Amino acid sequence: GINKALVAAIASAGGRAVGVSGKDGGLITARKLMAVAKSSDSAIQNAVDLGFVGEPANIDVTVLDALMMNNLIPVVAPVGSGEDGKTYNINADTAAGSISAAMKASRMIMLTDVVGVLDQNGKLIPELTILEAQELIKNKIVVGGMIPKIKTCIDAVLGGAEASVIMDGRMPHSLLLELFTEHGVGTIIRKSSN
Repeated sequence: GINKALVAAIASAGGRAVGVSGKDGGLITARKLMAVAKSSDSAIQNAVDLGFVGEPANIDVTVLDALMMNNLIPVVAPVGSGEDGKTYNINADTAAGSISAAMKASRMIMLTDVVGVLDQNGKLIPELTILEAQELIKNKIVVGGMIPKIKTCIDAVLGGAEASVIMDGRMPHSLLLELFTEHGVGTIIRKSSN
């Protein structure tokens, strides 16, 4: 699957990677995710069973620490074990955010197919505080699929990551520019402005 393909791609670039699942070493403990469906009578809300879809309830980074101490790059498949012993699929962005928070990462980098977070004029916003990011959602400047991405970034920072970045993964060398230049690319989200 994708996990093996990423491990192979990292190896061909000269890195040493190991594919792990969120179930390995108790990395991700999942809780079942229920969706809320509003009926035509907006006062009535029904819980909808999504089957084996979960969200991270707990992250134990022991297995990741062990791999990284030996200079191995973990490639994590976003699944987790529930308290009930069943396997739950987890949204990849959500899993990445929870793991970044638990590892107190200096950056959680979310590679997307857009340049970053845009203002009402379609111009890139290079830096945001959590409060500013929340305002963009509240004022409907950020809409659609970018909302859950920003919320994941906010949760990662609130949970312990130093910052989150949303950037265009299609741009050549975008990751290098983010990590090794002062201004980077995309949008960085921090607790407060520096």
